[in-house]
Amino acid sequence: MESLTIGVFLVFGENDLWKLERARALGFTSAQMVRWPTGYFTGQEREDFKRALKQSGLQVTTVFCAYEGESYESREAVKRTIGLVPRETRAVRLAETRKIADFAAELGAPRIAAHIGIVPEDPADPVYGEVAETMKQVCDYCQGLGLEMALETGQETAACLRRLIGDVGRKNLKVNFDPANMIAYGSGKPLEALDLLGEYVVGVHCKDYHSPKEEGKFGGEARLGEGDVNIEAVIGKLWSLGYRGPLTIEREIYGEQQWADFAAAKALLEEIRAKVLRGSAP
Repeated sequence: MESLTIGVFLVFGENDLWKLERARALGFTSAQMVRWPTGYFTGQEREDFKRALKQSGLQVTTVFCAYEGESYESREAVKRTIGLVPRETRAVRLAETRKIADFAAELGAPRIAAHIGIVPEDPADPVYGEVAETMKQVCDYCQGLGLEMALETGQETAACLRRLIGDVGRKNLKVNFDPANMIAYGSGKPLEALDLLGEYVVGVHCKDYHSPKEEGKFGGEARLGEGDVNIEAVIGKLWSLGYRGPLTIEREIYGEQQWADFAAAKALLEEIRAKVLRGSAP
């Protein structure tokens, strides 16, 4: 794969296989994917998806985990419901994660990824230790399939994420870097975060966001290039740190506007990519 290829994040629900061909028609060659509602393709649906993916020619670079009962409605909902942090759902979700890893391996994807939840900043917090032990299990299972496990950034600080990676101590534990999430959750400045996490980054979400105007509130997602992320600076820094992987566009809206924004973001990223490859990016 060429350096900094431009991909797209595809969300699949029911009867959504057309998205594969549409993404290819827009000129994308790679994609990250997630399945909503939760529960990955089984039976004939699974075979139909694999056939459609092969026909599209897209390469799936990351399969994201999604779990029953998750909600991003508010910060409190995120804390209570997301990922592998909540104790009440952890065992069931760990089993689901293994199934998702199996699916990723079938597709020939190199990794799975997830928001694992808001990890406690204090390593002495019992939940922190529990999450570290859970991630060891996830990474060991993925290793057996030849997969990496990537942590999505944003819900905790870069320092916390780096500490967790060190405490888990598995070489296949990596980072999917989403600068917009860091702005959304107020967890740090993206460029500074890369100083701590750059060596672990294996995937990037090209998404934009307006900074929150009130404490404890979310801001709002924006078209790429119209928010506060400064995606050109982020990509330039990633390049300087040695990142050569795909740039994956994420846009958390639906309908025709999403596809129009995918196309606009692709055009913007092509311009930035050309600058980076010429060595003129900041």
